[in-house]
Parts: sequence; structure tokens; C-alpha cells
Amino acid sequence: MIRHTLIPAAFALAATLAPTATSAQTATAGALEITAPWARETAQGQTAGGGFLTIGNKGKAPDRLLGGSTPVAAEVQIHTMSMDAGVMRMRPLRDGLAIPPGGSVALKPGSFHIMFMGLKRPLKRGETFPVTLRFARAGDVAVRFRVEAVTHGTAGKDAHGGNSHDSH
Repeated sequence: MIRHTLIPAAFALAATLAPTATSAQTATAGALEITAPWARETAQGQTAGGGFLTIGNKGKAPDRLLGGSTPVAAEVQIHTMSMDAGVMRMRPLRDGLAIPPGGSVALKPGSFHIMFMGLKRPLKRGETFPVTLRFARAGDVAVRFRVEAVTHGTAGKDAHGGNSHDSH
């Protein structure tokens, strides 16, 4: 009798404690705080995907996001997006992305972002996957990216301006 009442109670407690699709994740490493990492879902056969998050630096020294690694892709690159003669261009930041002391940098659609190059499988909405971000000062920081819908964070437009990272 006790067994029958404890099992449903355990499932109810586990469901309450499980992260939801809207829950924000935060990771800290020294003076850095990384919030709300998410990635866009990808289609079958797509070889690259975008990742987004905000990095705050409460310290007195700058840091630099250099790249990272993940089991779902061959490479984790930091990219920028710019307009050149009316054409949107995306390029990897070979020296990484500066995180100013006392400030923060948002990696978001249409701006700085993370590219997961050489995807080993599609990123499916609702799942999470591990990424180790590499910083010049803080070192390696483990975070989990939640996969969101293609339209998430774009306010109705393609974050990559209709371009594809498959041609990199």
C-alpha cells in the first residue's frame, strides 16, 4: 500500500523539479556568468547550427570567449555578422570575442553567435546538449544548450539573413 502511494508522489516531485522549456540556465566561472544558452533546431542533413547566450563579466579584467567543444558537432566557433554593401556576411572571430570587465555581451540572432559546425545529428526542439565553452582567463566552462524552435528569438526574421553556414 505504501509502495503504491510513494511511486506516484516520487514522479510528481520529479516532474516539479525537472527543467522546463522556458527555464533559464546559468553557469558561473570566476567573474563570468553565462545565462540562457539556447540553440536553434536544425533539419535532417543540416551541417551547422546557431547557438546564443549572454555572458556577463563582474570582474575587473577582460576575458575572451575563444571557442569550445561539444559532442554534437565537430567544431564550436564564435561568429560575427555584419553588413557589407547591403549584403549580410558572417565570419568566424579568429581571436575570439572580448567580454569587457563590468559588462556583458549578448550572443543573439543577427549579431555575435556561436556556430556548431559539422553537426553529427539534427538538433531537436526540447532537447538539451552539453557544450564546453573555452575562455582565455576563466578556462573551460560547461553549459547546457536547450534547443528551441527555428523562429525562437528572431521576431519574425531569419537570424542569418537567409544565408547558410553550410557554405563555410
